[in-house]
Amino acid sequence: MHEERLLERIRSAERDPLRRGGDNQRRCIDSVLSHLQRILNTRQGNVPIAADYGIPDFLDFLQTYPDSVHEIERNIKNAIDKYEPRLSGTTVTYFQDEDDALTLRFQIIACLTMEGGRKVFFETVVDSDGRIRIHK
Repeated sequence: MHEERLLERIRSAERDPLRRGGDNQRRCIDSVLSHLQRILNTRQGNVPIAADYGIPDFLDFLQTYPDSVHEIERNIKNAIDKYEPRLSGTTVTYFQDEDDALTLRFQIIACLTMEGGRKVFFETVVDSDGRIRIHK
């Protein structure tokens, strides 16, 4: 398994044709982070080849907040489990932000399927406009 997705590897090879192999942990984590950003900001039904790619629109869930938090956690986890094969053992946990009631914060913990199963941690913030930001 490679640290980057196929199109990232092709772009890297175009930029640096002499670069060969060798897993780079930072490059892998950055690639996973970029892909998670794409997955979690895509609404289900917007990708013609895979109707379930992405996550449902959370604005519908927010009408029943805080009861819907577990459903949001489950949707994030399911999307990661299905569409990011470089991660395994994913857990998604909600953290209430006392300072900002208009955002939802989730912590994602998973193991890289390469790099000896190293644990990675991401913080996910859902803004009031439904946009999701992910940080290492």
